[in-house]
Amino acid sequence: MKNIRYKVRKGDVVTVLAGKEKGKSGKVLSVLPKKGLVLVEKVNFVKKHTKPSQQVPQGGILEKESPLPVSKVMVLDPHTNTPSRFGRKRLADGSLVRLVKKTGEVLEPMKS
Repeated sequence: MKNIRYKVRKGDVVTVLAGKEKGKSGKVLSVLPKKGLVLVEKVNFVKKHTKPSQQVPQGGILEKESPLPVSKVMVLDPHTNTPSRFGRKRLADGSLVRLVKKTGEVLEPMKS
């Protein structure tokens, strides 16, 4: 299977572009690249009915975040706080950095 790479990473702040959660933003908790999904903090809650168990002795109805398609979210530029497109660029010293495509502003160095 091809190695899939997304511009969204764990820890990024994203905003939702479409669907019932449109306009909400939150921190990315995890990225599921094989399924094309991201889990965003405090966005896309679903109700899960659980039986009593050792982990949940009470049982009942729990609310938890559900993953969203990665195509429905966009990373927020931390300086302007607007949804922006990101790219990668190799600097003269050979290191890779993430940058905002519109302004060309360097965001952070990447782990190679």
